[in-house]
Amino acid sequence: MISILFVCHGNICRSPMAEFVMKDLVMRKGLQDSYRIESCATSSEELGNDMYPPAKAELDRRGVPYTRRAARRMTPSDYSRYDLIVAMDSQNLRNMRPFVGNDPDGKVSLLLSHAGEDRGVADPWYTGDFSATYRDVLRGCEGILRETSGDMLGD
Repeated sequence: MISILFVCHGNICRSPMAEFVMKDLVMRKGLQDSYRIESCATSSEELGNDMYPPAKAELDRRGVPYTRRAARRMTPSDYSRYDLIVAMDSQNLRNMRPFVGNDPDGKVSLLLSHAGEDRGVADPWYTGDFSATYRDVLRGCEGILRETSGDMLGD
């Protein structure tokens, strides 16, 4: 079982989009029983809130299923519970430090690094461009799937 935790500032836009995009990708490959995929926030600003409606609307436009959820904040125990901890941008990486320390096991990465890009996913809360965020999230999640599913798919 491969466990992945997607992380952003509030856990209402980018990280839940990544959570549900990744769940959809593994489901389409028939690998849903081989993955545990969740998301969380580095802040407590949106605790308990569901995904932001424009993020849901973008997933609807792309045919990506999702469920109602409640934003939660990262905890120090998350480091031992997940194989991959994937941040959306460099600010998230900085804000994760109290929870992951110096990342002794090399679990922490930026989402777009899995797509060969050295940049963060722009926050649609500020840009308003949920389509661009979706495209970035999809590229990163496809990269993670390629990296993690080789043995399961016989590649």
